[in-house]
Amino acid sequence: MHMNDRHQLERRDAILQILRSGVVRRQNDLARLLQRDGFEVTQSSVSRDLRELGVLKASGRYLPPPDEVARANGDFGALAQFVRSVRAAGGSITVVKTTIGAAPSVAVALDRAEWPEVVGTISGDDTIFIATPGVGAQRRLIERLQSLFRI
Repeated sequence: MHMNDRHQLERRDAILQILRSGVVRRQNDLARLLQRDGFEVTQSSVSRDLRELGVLKASGRYLPPPDEVARANGDFGALAQFVRSVRAAGGSITVVKTTIGAAPSVAVALDRAEWPEVVGTISGDDTIFIATPGVGAQRRLIERLQSLFRI
């Protein structure tokens, strides 16, 4: 493994430990805690790590993502509370509405699931656009999402 990759993994593990052990409300606070622990970070590197880890910001604080093993097995139960609706937009775009700040974490979980129906996702703060190759795949995706998120 490349040295920078090892440092990145260690830093991301430290981020998850910090988030599990206390309340972090701002990226600057997290960066300061990481620096205290000996990591060289900037606000932009912390922001990128949070996004790539699938960290959720809800109720004004950062929350660690659901367990990776659960995600790999398709258990989206921990994210269901943040999903508000699933709707078709045309024949190949599905729109998922979430609570404010939850869309990036839900989109990361969907991307990591690597479902054959999903070509790709784009997320904003509370909205995810999911592209599918056609109407049939979109129909299967919507049924799957409605079942997983109990909506």
